Amino acid sequence: MKRLTPPEIVKELDKYIVGQDRAKRAVAIALRNRWRRQQVDSDLRDEIAPKNIIMIGPTGVGKTEIARRLAKLAEAPFLKIEASKFTEVGYVGKDVESMIRDLTELAVKTTKEEEKRKIHDKASARAEERALDLLLPPVERLPFPKAPLDPREATIALESENRENSEAQNKTREKLRILLKEGKLNDREVTIKTQEKLRGFPIIEVFTNQPNMEEIDTQVREMMGNFLPKKPKNRTMKVPEALKVLTLEEAQRMIDMEKVVELALKRVQESGIIFIDEIDKVASSHSKIGPDVSREGVQRDLLPIVEGANVSTKYGIVKTDHILFIAAGAFHMTKPSDLIPELQGRFPIRVQLDSLDKEDFKRILLEPKNSLTKQYHALLKTEDIELQFSEDAIDEISDISSIVNQRSENIGARRLHTVMEKLLEEISFNSEKMSGQTISIDRNYIREKLKDIIEDENLSRYIL
Repeated sequence: MKRLTPPEIVKELDKYIVGQDRAKRAVAIALRNRWRRQQVDSDLRDEIAPKNIIMIGPTGVGKTEIARRLAKLAEAPFLKIEASKFTEVGYVGKDVESMIRDLTELAVKTTKEEEKRKIHDKASARAEERALDLLLPPVERLPFPKAPLDPREATIALESENRENSEAQNKTREKLRILLKEGKLNDREVTIKTQEKLRGFPIIEVFTNQPNMEEIDTQVREMMGNFLPKKPKNRTMKVPEALKVLTLEEAQRMIDMEKVVELALKRVQESGIIFIDEIDKVASSHSKIGPDVSREGVQRDLLPIVEGANVSTKYGIVKTDHILFIAAGAFHMTKPSDLIPELQGRFPIRVQLDSLDKEDFKRILLEPKNSLTKQYHALLKTEDIELQFSEDAIDEISDISSIVNQRSENIGARRLHTVMEKLLEEISFNSEKMSGQTISIDRNYIREKLKDIIEDENLSRYIL
């Protein structure tokens, strides 16, 4: 985990997210508290639980982005899930514990990729040797003569000839190594053996509405997959592709999966972050009839996971006591107090995010490292088109986005995506004809392209 102070965390978040200072401060403190907890004596460390956060605000104001960027800063396993997912099937829907299994799976894959990067050079060196073996098969040693006239002289001559052949082979191999590194053998083809699973076994499905059966279903599938016999398959490919395949095979052999799993489980339990979106969709008015029954059931299923539980995964038991949960919702029809009291208590920090106005849109278009203007500039640059936005163009785009949000649904910064896509539709479509041109986007250009939407309130709804 990177050792960043709260102001440094906020500064990093500012590079991608405009405004929402209260939310940034809250998550910055939560992240710093994780590092602080690691410095505390072990006796007290286990007693310090993360302070989970509820973000309250309309769609498109940066709730998900704040959580995602926070996880990236912390280099922590991160999973985004929608609370409504658990109400789609019957009364309970998908097993709530599945989010812990999904987070663990992500952590194992990420950790495995990190280990691959660490051993990439060694794996690459081994793959190079295997490629040279394919390009230059080893010379067979000469057999001892069956009826030598003088056994001693024959032995000396045979060893001398074998030594000369070996030296010549080594010289040729080193020459080939140089050619291989210089890319002069890229057009050569080699044949490598790969393992292919035999097909023909039926796919097993486990149908049940019991919790934890999803995990059993996965384990049964994997177990049957391991029992499937494998057969060697010869594949002919060019040298660069063969090197990639061989490097991957060598890395797979070198990785210590026990170490990977141990490290991944530790990461999940100590620094995992789960972002539960649309938490307001499972808030209820505590009615005993209708969909409120299902919603309250989901809350009660979420409660033990958030409180701290032991969840069985195919990699082992995962304790959720120190996973940070960040929930978010618009809460248009409900309010956080409509959640069951026990769940409210597990989200002690509540942060209100602000709706975006015209000035916020201007900043979003210009300030972030991944701003839309920079994205479109880079995309069209690949077609040799230089896209330039004037200051009054930024004003106009912000103004139109703000107006359309007021007229129809307020979808926050996502409105900028739809307006920009409509604005640049013709340039994107005819980019090949415009190659080599510099195109200036100003207020007049925007008004010309979007005049129908600006003038007609009904038309503006279709660029939702």
